Amino acid sequence: MYAIPLGDDGAELRPLETWHAEEFLAHLDRGREFITQHIPFGAKATDVASAREILQAYADRHAADSGFLHGLWLDGKLVGGLLFRVFDAATGVCEIGCWLEPAGTGRGLVTRGARVLIDWAFDERGMHRVEWHAASANTPSVNAARRLGMMREGVLRESSLHRGVRQDIEVWAVLAPEWRAAREARARAAHKDH
Repeated sequence: MYAIPLGDDGAELRPLETWHAEEFLAHLDRGREFITQHIPFGAKATDVASAREILQAYADRHAADSGFLHGLWLDGKLVGGLLFRVFDAATGVCEIGCWLEPAGTGRGLVTRGARVLIDWAFDERGMHRVEWHAASANTPSVNAARRLGMMREGVLRESSLHRGVRQDIEVWAVLAPEWRAAREARARAAHKDH
């Protein structure tokens, strides 16, 4: 398929597809405790067949234009990913999210990959609003939303039950005109630096 380089450090964004089931399971096994601290993503993938089921569910959603799954690779190793958990072209609203194993953290992979996907959502697909939902206790996810220039719009108090604990879920979002203005400002700042 295709791979989008995310910088000079060997990081790439690629589609995460059913044929990646073994690699996906190995990645989840390496990072399972870390990944599932705040989200249940991948918790049901306990063998290659169940890992393939998750990937197939997203392949089906991709075919229906209602969800997308991309992996984040670092030096050829799957270390995390980004997904459009919700993608509704009719309303112009989607929700992007992420997960990482510890080896992928602290490198800006989520921010770099999410920028590519958000550009695509706004520029290619004509979306108007991209949301990011994160448990308030999930500081890295909240910080990623902030780095992406999203605005915190509210907190859904104790709206999510995870591991027997009720979590507050923060809703962050950016609108197409805000995203384009911020992108132009980044480009101007980068141009000034050269």
